[in-house]
Amino acid sequence: MNFDELINRFGTHSVKWDMMEKMFGVPADRGLAMWVADMDFRPPACVQRAVEAMVNHGVYGYFGDDSAYLAAIQWWMQTRHGWTVPEKAIFTTHGLVNGTSLVVDAYTAPGDAVVLMTPVYHAFARVIKAAGRTVTECPLALVDGMYQMDFDHWETLLTGREKMLILCSPHNPGGRVWTAEELQATAAFCQKHDLILVSDEIHHDLLMPGQSHIPMPLAAPEITDRLIMMTAATKTFNIAGSHTGNVIILDEKLRGPFAARMMALGISPNSFGMHMTTAAYSPEGAEWVDACCAYLDGNRRVLDAAIATIPGVRSMPLQATYLGWVDFAGTGMTKAEILNRVEQQAGIAANHGESFGLGGESYLRFNFATPRAVVEQAAERLRAAFADLQ
Repeated sequence: MNFDELINRFGTHSVKWDMMEKMFGVPADRGLAMWVADMDFRPPACVQRAVEAMVNHGVYGYFGDDSAYLAAIQWWMQTRHGWTVPEKAIFTTHGLVNGTSLVVDAYTAPGDAVVLMTPVYHAFARVIKAAGRTVTECPLALVDGMYQMDFDHWETLLTGREKMLILCSPHNPGGRVWTAEELQATAAFCQKHDLILVSDEIHHDLLMPGQSHIPMPLAAPEITDRLIMMTAATKTFNIAGSHTGNVIILDEKLRGPFAARMMALGISPNSFGMHMTTAAYSPEGAEWVDACCAYLDGNRRVLDAAIATIPGVRSMPLQATYLGWVDFAGTGMTKAEILNRVEQQAGIAANHGESFGLGGESYLRFNFATPRAVVEQAAERLRAAFADLQ
């Protein structure tokens, strides 16, 4: 596992690299792609071997017998997260954006509202609105430089049309690992307002040292009758192109509407994703994740150290994910000036904070899941782009 290896992803249909110039105006010949949340690392060797075995066999038919795949998911959740998952609770979707669309479709109706704690992963709002539902934005409170939930304020924002709340745990883009108390309070809020709680835990394996993620069913077991879990190996092992995710519904009655929508839409698994996930959720995969998280922590330190030298710019302390959430508000600059410096002068493509909803306006999100040398280069470019402030 050589995380320092520089792999040229240009010309490989990588949205992150091949679409950078079109999306951000950052020249491909000098640009650094730090936006889309995938890594510039190869997955563990066990995943590569699984794909090679498929290629060597040479017949790419329909996938059947998912027993090993389901057992691998159960083993991973039990071993890594202390969570026992019944086999019958697991549904396979084409990634978790697809999983989000399916749960919105199955449990809400056009005109209903879905609660999002903003700023939050932008695809949630996109699919909710595309489905003819509305978004109720409940802004997170910024306390001592980190996000906290603000239920008293959120009570005043509900319209009465809300049927669902989508939680991002750990949080993207803020990198928070929610505490047991925060998760329990979220569960209580959903019970009080009769909301389906969808907990997207795709980043649950990507933890900084000393952090511990708590799956929602362990934090609040009393709400399984309204709880829908979303997990995947794709973010953990950098296999997002396999488009394979898990929607896990523990309550048998609650499974009914989701199973019906899956059947009605003809959703069936991608065989490459099934083999890759089965291989990844293994002791060899676990060893790779541990090494990857340690490496990412080193990258985080490099980026944070650079940000700390720029007056008026601050990184949110990161507990999970590989996404630096950086606030430029203190510079007093306009958004256009900040983007000119980051994108044109530094040549870095980063996600614009406003796309994550209320509270994200002054931020940029930097993906540092790339070889250390690239992060060091990005750090130097940012220092140079804001050198007049130092």
